[in-house]
Amino acid sequence: MNTGKTKNLGVMGWPIAHSLSPAMQQAAIEKAGIDYSYIALPVEPEKLTQAVEGLKALNFSGWNVTIPHKRAIMPLLDEIDEDAAVIGAVNTVMNDGGRLKGYNTDVLGFLYPLQEKGIKIEGAHALILGAGGAARAVLWGLLRSKVQSVTLAVRSPEKGKALAAEFSSRTKAELSVCAFGSVQYQEALAKADILVNTTPLGMTPKVESAPPVEWKLVRPEAFVYDIIYTPAETRFLREARERGCAIQNGEAMLAGQGAAALKLWTGIEPEVACMCDAIRNELLK
Repeated sequence: MNTGKTKNLGVMGWPIAHSLSPAMQQAAIEKAGIDYSYIALPVEPEKLTQAVEGLKALNFSGWNVTIPHKRAIMPLLDEIDEDAAVIGAVNTVMNDGGRLKGYNTDVLGFLYPLQEKGIKIEGAHALILGAGGAARAVLWGLLRSKVQSVTLAVRSPEKGKALAAEFSSRTKAELSVCAFGSVQYQEALAKADILVNTTPLGMTPKVESAPPVEWKLVRPEAFVYDIIYTPAETRFLREARERGCAIQNGEAMLAGQGAAALKLWTGIEPEVACMCDAIRNELLK
């Protein structure tokens, strides 16, 4: 029950009704037994500035940020964390007495299941499928964790080259770009220790689509990760599993980024398992 002492949190976006964050975060809050409340905050793009000022006036402890506000909110904040600055987007805001600091916890969310499963990232060869907005956090997470090399496989090499050029000064890792179906792509598939899909191919409702992967080239020892979580097992992951690879969907990334945000706001270590349970329960509704 909300009282005058309850601290408020939320997620802003437009639209926001589809967000899994309220159920996921509230489950972790209740599990931890802390006096916080987390709600959905529908904010139209043209009202973002007023919304930020309003949340400050209402003394919200912090909030998550989703589409379409992740970039637009950055000039309204007092400080930006390194991860958010590198990725170019904020998904978490912390309110410290009216001073707002922006973070991007997608990096921690992406890394969470890799760390939990003991996947060796340092010195590994990684292959990322896609070079859109979702790829930025994945790429930075791998580079930050000292991979030996990252290849970006894309339909349009120019888009991939722009992303690689942007990140090249921040790493000693070998960064390369190739087109799907090219000889370089085949070589990257054969070399990959970690293979990550950041494209929307295979997401509900188009569950039979998948990135173009010749699975006979992929080593069974490779770890295969799809940041999609609907369906729980995409065609991409199913084919990887049939190849003998260990697999991971995007559920733990979603829960992991939420847990990292909740820890920033409250100082507690949330139970990620209960957050994953909440995600599954919401998706069944």
